[in-house]
Amino acid sequence: MSTDSGKHTRREFIYGIGTGVGSLALSSLMGCSPNEQGAKIIEKITNVNASPLAAKPAMMIPKARACIFLMMEGGPSHIDTFDPKPTLEQFHLKKFQREGENFSAMSSGNRYIVRSPFSSRKVGQSGADMCEYFQYLPKVADDICFYRGCQAESVNHPTAQYHMNTGNRFGGDPAIGSWVTYGLGSMNENIPAFVVLPEVAYPQGGAANWSNGFLPAHYQGTPLRPKGSPILNLEPPPGLSRYHQRESLDILKGFNKSHQKTHPDHHELAARISNYELAFRMQMEVPELMDIDSESQATKTMYGIGEPETDAFGRKCLMARRLIEQGVVYIQLFSGGWDSHDFLARAHGNLIKSIDKPITALITDLKRRGLLDETLVVWTGEFGRTPDNGIREGGIAYGRDHNNTAMPMWFAGGGVKAGHTIGATDELGEKAVEVVHPIRDVHVTMLQLLGLDDNKLTYFHGGRYKQLSQFGGKVIQELLA
Repeated sequence: MSTDSGKHTRREFIYGIGTGVGSLALSSLMGCSPNEQGAKIIEKITNVNASPLAAKPAMMIPKARACIFLMMEGGPSHIDTFDPKPTLEQFHLKKFQREGENFSAMSSGNRYIVRSPFSSRKVGQSGADMCEYFQYLPKVADDICFYRGCQAESVNHPTAQYHMNTGNRFGGDPAIGSWVTYGLGSMNENIPAFVVLPEVAYPQGGAANWSNGFLPAHYQGTPLRPKGSPILNLEPPPGLSRYHQRESLDILKGFNKSHQKTHPDHHELAARISNYELAFRMQMEVPELMDIDSESQATKTMYGIGEPETDAFGRKCLMARRLIEQGVVYIQLFSGGWDSHDFLARAHGNLIKSIDKPITALITDLKRRGLLDETLVVWTGEFGRTPDNGIREGGIAYGRDHNNTAMPMWFAGGGVKAGHTIGATDELGEKAVEVVHPIRDVHVTMLQLLGLDDNKLTYFHGGRYKQLSQFGGKVIQELLA
């Protein structure tokens, strides 16, 4: 095989013949049809100048046009949030062993069952279970579908993060947001279609959690910085007018286009050209979009902006709503610190308070603006927590270890069954036992709600067609309205 960058490999040549024959056959078929739709399809397929982020029709009737993914990094405890286990009271601090099981290497000594430090109560007309520390979320409990049947595959943070965010435990694959923008395109050419709102410190696994992977670089997530300018160098240098900036970009674009003609398969070059143009347009639109001070004081108060406990996540949630209004297709928010091996009451208690008011405001705000029905909101971590913990130096640490067989997850808006709790875990909260599904089925369900078919949303890479679910999955019908 030739390694000359200007030539194709044997595999690429054969693959190209196949697609060429397919195009000729389609042209022939469409040529036999009197209606104009066939001509339009051919024009769209053969239009090499079309933007890769141009809006595309859904593969099926969508329930949602956009998704807000609330990622609780570190693995929140289902037992101490939305899936209480009263049975733990009677076994509290009793030795817990399962026959034939080797416990996680991260824990030492014997293991003991630990009751929840929180009380729980039924909320809303649906009677959903909710930890006492959620003071605001009960107001929107009937808009939420709680799911207790999901199971992860890894108890290691980076691999579990990759799995939840990309469908692949080992990284390198496109993020869900990349697949969604690949399938649907963008509704606003002046801002990115896939936006990430991370913590100051990136999650474990870093930016690979929102990478485009093997998809063209156009589809990677764009992180907005939580402090300072959301995007570095968003403002042009002093003394450089917009006219001169446009002139410089046109010259650069000419050079890049000329170079691209000799390297048509270099997706990075095409992405670089379009990103320069996008950055130019963003200079006009993004500063206004990021200016949450233009919101009313009542709205900012509703999100908890200005309050020490809720300000950071409240700003992210308000920004998510503003991005949805501007046509962004996929937005991912991160809340870190949920890895509570010790001092569960303090750690989870503070984190619940930090997200409770902002998330409630987000759902309320979307609903009152008529956006909740067309926006899928997902809340989850990378895995759940165990009902037990190990003895550590100084005595028993009231925390929980990693658990991939049971985890908390809920959905709102976007065609899910609001006001329901789907699935169940066993009496100790150790394992999901009803409506049990792996993460890939959650991903497939999300895609369907957005009007995308996982089996058809594929990309040819490494000699085969690849998809988000890796090798296919099932839609979780119980979650659908």
